[in-house]
Amino acid sequence: MNSPDEIQRRSFEIIDAEVSEPRPFSGRKWQIVRRMIHTSADFDLLSKVRFHEKAIDAGIEAIKRGSSVITDTKMLLSGINKQRLKKYGCKIRCFISKKQVKELAKRKGITRAWASVDFALPYINGSIYAIGNSPTALIRLMDLIEKDICQPALIIGMPVGFVNVEEAKQRLISQKKVPYIAVVGRKGGSALAAAVINQLLEFLESE
Repeated sequence: MNSPDEIQRRSFEIIDAEVSEPRPFSGRKWQIVRRMIHTSADFDLLSKVRFHEKAIDAGIEAIKRGSSVITDTKMLLSGINKQRLKKYGCKIRCFISKKQVKELAKRKGITRAWASVDFALPYINGSIYAIGNSPTALIRLMDLIEKDICQPALIIGMPVGFVNVEEAKQRLISQKKVPYIAVVGRKGGSALAAAVINQLLEFLESE
């Protein structure tokens, strides 16, 4: 039986072979998109991933600084390589299940994902904020950024679904204040967002 490392190496080789040159992405962007395809087996991502020009450097620098990594769901949190993040002093934060978040959501009639962004506010500046499930989390985050209330170092915007998803992502990629890596359209997911963070860690490991 092949080892996990061998399976991953072989998978990357297959993806490289199936996506002929010239590819829509190159260099570090390709390495990120390739890992996302490896995670999902979805080659449609080749036309759906969007990068802010400073996104990769911003993410790497945030990890080097030991910045917080905030996730919208526990599923996304579980997919991130926590041991590697800890090496740089980063703390992963997810507030979706906090009692205070549940109470705030019920009191205001909003989603827990929306309420968790408000609860995360003290930790957002300079953080990597990864959203792999909830468009309402991205909508609320964009509200706060547009009002100059907070500024993450990087947003990984990959909520999935049918309601408000495409509009939320369009707000993200249209703004100029915060670097982002996003998947446009309805597709996305926690596994894809986690793959991006894990690839940023791979860049650091290879330096």
